[in-house]
Amino acid sequence: MVLKEKTKAPDFSLIDEKANSVSLSDYKGQPVVLYFYPKDDTPGCTTEACNFRDDYNLYEEAGAVILGVSPDSEESHAKFASKHQLPFTLLVDEGHKVCEAYGVWGRKKMMGREYDGVFRTTFLIDKDGNIAKVFEGVKPATHSDEVLQALADL
Repeated sequence: MVLKEKTKAPDFSLIDEKANSVSLSDYKGQPVVLYFYPKDDTPGCTTEACNFRDDYNLYEEAGAVILGVSPDSEESHAKFASKHQLPFTLLVDEGHKVCEAYGVWGRKKMMGREYDGVFRTTFLIDKDGNIAKVFEGVKPATHSDEVLQALADL
């Protein structure tokens, strides 16, 4: 079950695309856009990431940090970030423990096939570490605009 708004965001530590250890608690005192996505360099995930990239200066002006999370490897994240010049951090959740903690891992269906995977979901976490807004069923092409609006309302 996806975590709810107005609850404490679970802390975690994961490796990023540069092999650095990153914890959610590292960003206490500033808003965090924690977005979970299924797979590096797939059409929807690329659209979503590139829109965050294109709006990155607006997130910086708002003092917000963007953290992308998927089960892909450090190497996959590094290639994805380099290919699309992503200025934000991508975190490796190969065992999908953080995805599970946030309730975004589960059974999916595509073209008649069932498999376990990540539900495209974003959590806007306030400077106190609480979940201010949850975005489920994200539409990659317009998602950054939605997040920026919610960030302005924080």
